[in-house]
Amino acid sequence: MRRPTFDLDVLRTFVTGVEFNSFAKAADRLNRSTSAVSAQLKKLEEQIGAPVLSKSGRGLVLTPVGESLLSQARQLLELNDSIFQTLHESQTAATVRLGLQEDFGEHFLSDILRRYVQMYPRVSLEVRIARNTELFALIDSGGLDLALTWDTGHKSPYATRLGETQMHWIGPRDTPSLNRDVDSPLPLILFDAPCVLRSAATQALDEARIPWRIALTSPSVGGIWAAVAAGLGVTLRTRIGLPGHLSVIAGLPTLPTLGYALYRGAEHLAPATRQLAALIQTRLEEQAFSITAGASV
Repeated sequence: MRRPTFDLDVLRTFVTGVEFNSFAKAADRLNRSTSAVSAQLKKLEEQIGAPVLSKSGRGLVLTPVGESLLSQARQLLELNDSIFQTLHESQTAATVRLGLQEDFGEHFLSDILRRYVQMYPRVSLEVRIARNTELFALIDSGGLDLALTWDTGHKSPYATRLGETQMHWIGPRDTPSLNRDVDSPLPLILFDAPCVLRSAATQALDEARIPWRIALTSPSVGGIWAAVAAGLGVTLRTRIGLPGHLSVIAGLPTLPTLGYALYRGAEHLAPATRQLAALIQTRLEEQAFSITAGASV
């Protein structure tokens, strides 16, 4: 059976009349004649098959059907108005400033950008790939709208912890387990301090009484990956952004998980920024599932 479809203009007239407690005022507000409003109400009752208003003295009151319709009509109108507002905003020029910790920027950013520009073709993106410390400073000073970072406990009223991922020792793919001389310090390839992963690596080795040395420091994740691939040492990272020619290695202390969080520059975000935040969260959920599935195979 073909279901009837509500006319949103009719529902808007009905809701406006109830809210003004006067359909004459509703007619004036909606730039319609009172006869046109009366015709719309008649059409609505015919479509429903029951009266939505009844006389009470010199005025009108909602019937039980009218009360039920009022609540749901408001929801339909809010959804309709929200859709048009979102479509309008997607065509409005704006700038969104996004900061990413480098692990996320390597392989995560391109997919986010592709999805986002399809929804907001006129929005300009300013992307900053940087270390946690720099991103926190930019968020706190208003220099970024959003920042995706490792969760190191930085205090902010506008932070949302999105998840966590396992930390791993990383080496060349053709060396899945570590055969090292127990008398020689373990060569490490790390960021310079301060770095949450550097601290986790050295603390774990110290607790396990494994001697270590810093073989190389790099200001970028790309530099770390290159040095590990060259056999200069091992590093501590996560599977996020892990290149195919490197892999998790065994034989070193087990480490805990590392959280990641999305920081906002303000409590209330512009719609375009809010949509980007939602896309980031969705993409991270997809990636977390992919990593978990891959690790369990």
